[in-house]
Amino acid sequence: MFLVKQPKKKMNLINKKILVIGADGFIGSHLTEYLLNRGYKVKAFCFYNSFGSWGWLDYLEAKQKSKLEVFLGDIRDPVGVKTAMQGCQVVLHLAALISIPFSYYSPASYVETNVIGTLNVVQSARELGIEKVVVTSTSEVYGTAQIVPITEEHPLQGQSPYAASKIGADQIALSYYRSFGVPIAVIRPFNTYGPRQSARAVIPTIITQINNGKKSIHLGALHPTRDFNYVEDVVRGFLAVAECDKAVGEVFNIGSNFEISIGETAKIVQFLMKKKVKIVSQKQRLRPDKSEVERLWADNRKAVNILKWEPDYGGREGFIAGLEKTINWFTNPVYLKMYKSDVYNI
Repeated sequence: MFLVKQPKKKMNLINKKILVIGADGFIGSHLTEYLLNRGYKVKAFCFYNSFGSWGWLDYLEAKQKSKLEVFLGDIRDPVGVKTAMQGCQVVLHLAALISIPFSYYSPASYVETNVIGTLNVVQSARELGIEKVVVTSTSEVYGTAQIVPITEEHPLQGQSPYAASKIGADQIALSYYRSFGVPIAVIRPFNTYGPRQSARAVIPTIITQINNGKKSIHLGALHPTRDFNYVEDVVRGFLAVAECDKAVGEVFNIGSNFEISIGETAKIVQFLMKKKVKIVSQKQRLRPDKSEVERLWADNRKAVNILKWEPDYGGREGFIAGLEKTINWFTNPVYLKMYKSDVYNI
């Protein structure tokens, strides 16, 4: 049995090579950029494709790209995952399928990517003696809140195949800490938003529909509440978890501790964009009744107390500030043309 010795002092990441798995995606690209800007040695694991695309990393400045080592692979391939992890001391694992609607159509792909992919990461970490692994969870694992605000001890409820796959991934990861001593921590962000987010997410959907001149915008259910978090806060949460030795074997909510409905969010966005539109709940965008997560509201005290992390964009005022930055990015013609606002993207 291979047991990883846990460091006694706070990890100094500046002297480590950090592998960001899923670096080509929304949060992963922001995290990679953040680390590069602060002088960390970063290796980016991006999904292999025939175009040689690095996803959102293609839009980094040339100076940043020159400092970045890129590995193209597939999280489902154990050999490729282990190869990518060799020579790294810290692994930040963000690769996942995340669209809830698509998980209804293709549940097996979520198990293969999210559960088996995570197994590949933690098994490789065990074999290679990786010093720290941060595994990305999601607030969706809690399902509809039974108690608010939601602490890390809240029961887990798989209300969609996506949520079930993330519960499985979390438990696989934590089992490797408990069984083999692999230094794993789980970060559980609540409803991240910001530049580069997929149009399948509600805030980009609202912004792009309004910006393309829609007089009536189509959304799913308007009454559920969410705890939205600007991507910069979430990225800082990853670094806080990675640096904190007390985080090993623990789960941390990264949330703003602020709850707001989808309908109210849409009203704020249209106010900030100085547009008046009709908001319509469209049937095809609704989740099955028992699958809809009605309420999410994070208790972030554990992160505040142990990680010394807290949101810069917390509360209603912070949410509005984050929305303004997000709107400014999405309304830039260079980026707006990448989004198909007239197509429902599951």
